[in-house]
Amino acid sequence: MSESMSADIAATAARLVVEEGMEYGPAKRKAARSLGRSRPADLPSNEAVEDAVREYIAVFCADTQPAELAALRSLAMRWLERLAEFRPHLSGAAWRGTATRLSALHIDLYCDDTKSAEIALINQGVDYDVGSLPSPRGEPIDLLSLASWSPELQEQVTLFLAVRDLDDLRGALKPDATGRTLRGDLGALRRLMAQAGEDKGPAETITR
Repeated sequence: MSESMSADIAATAARLVVEEGMEYGPAKRKAARSLGRSRPADLPSNEAVEDAVREYIAVFCADTQPAELAALRSLAMRWLERLAEFRPHLSGAAWRGTATRLSALHIDLYCDDTKSAEIALINQGVDYDVGSLPSPRGEPIDLLSLASWSPELQEQVTLFLAVRDLDDLRGALKPDATGRTLRGDLGALRRLMAQAGEDKGPAETITR
């Protein structure tokens, strides 16, 4: 596949990610189909899509995205505090800085007993659904999904809690090919928000 076609798919996928809140995988596949490409080999890397997302945000969402990102990180911080016993780490777009109000929050939990997170949510009266996704070892792990209210956004935000084995934590902290970290714990999130000027107390309601 030519570099220009890969860039076209990445750019189209970026628009779907930002405007429709799609995850990278489905966005890449939908973008490729819309451009007449369907083979897995035709798909750009996640890093290429993320770069395209950053470019799209800079051009079309520069006036709204920073406040929406701050609101999502604020909500994530509350959940990292709430689930502190499970060594939570924020990942995904909210950690990487590309989230908008349509983005879901992705939090990885590292547990001695993988069912303990579900028990904690039940004890806290939290409604959730259970799905699965592949683990680093190949076998499926539980993916808990729930909705949480964002006072700043004035709407529900989807949270995905990936319940991982404690042994997976060491490898999870390695940076990606670009040197960027893939996730961070509560302390790292606080530092990130401080650097971005997002820790100035409760944010105002963000209007559309």
